[in-house]
Amino acid sequence: MSTSFDTRTRHDSHGRYPEAVTVEDFRQNLATVRARIDAACRRVDRDPETVRLLPVSKTKPEASLRLAHAAGCRMLGENKPQEAYRKWEVMQDLTDLQWSVIGHLQTNKAKLVARFATEFQALDSLRVAEALERRLQTEGRSLDVFVQVNTSGEASKYGLAPEEVPTFIQVLPSFSALRVRGLMTLALFSSEAERVRQCFILLRTLRDQLRDRAPAGIGLDELSMGMSGDFEIAIEEGATVVRVGQAIFGARDTPDSHYWPTGSTTEEAPSLKSKEPQT
Repeated sequence: MSTSFDTRTRHDSHGRYPEAVTVEDFRQNLATVRARIDAACRRVDRDPETVRLLPVSKTKPEASLRLAHAAGCRMLGENKPQEAYRKWEVMQDLTDLQWSVIGHLQTNKAKLVARFATEFQALDSLRVAEALERRLQTEGRSLDVFVQVNTSGEASKYGLAPEEVPTFIQVLPSFSALRVRGLMTLALFSSEAERVRQCFILLRTLRDQLRDRAPAGIGLDELSMGMSGDFEIAIEEGATVVRVGQAIFGARDTPDSHYWPTGSTTEEAPSLKSKEPQT
């Protein structure tokens, strides 16, 4: 992948995206995002079909999700398991709608994810893997998972340190209900595009190093990286899944910095709110 492009981030874009309130709004927003995906792919000679768009519906009401579905969305990403579970419960009439949980999971919420999710993108501990495995076996289900990697080194973000990933990957075949698909990361929340790009380069490089010696049954083809403000850079560096919320659903009630801080300079553990990813 080339890093010679002067692609900028679009972070701190609170208010940039008006709220989508009709099916046509969603169709237009999806078309705009896909045009941005296509343009990024062209810059690095990639097939746009190799990039999956995951619309992120966190904090949005059921009515908005139904409009997104009517506009063609068939999988939605949610950050909080309880919020996602409530939405799934009231939207089971949409039988073709699938759910991806993209946020940190506490072990006591594993039973919720095991019950309804198709995909979990934030696997970062053996305790979570064990909890999901137990619940999935009880439910008679399996789950696609991504291993979350902290490529920015910020204390404010979840995810394994890059040097911990090789050992973690070697243990995952023992969890037969977890289908490992790839790696996921949150880049720096920064207007300095090159610093953001380095996070994506790190994830791709790590994946490339691990792929050839991954245990049987462990898939590392997928790279989930990039959100509304930086997904073009992520695509230039190899993203196969981009998680996009505001550019599809519209701005949230609070600015980007509420969800995604620039980092922590203290030894204190950051709040759970500070670890929520912006999309």
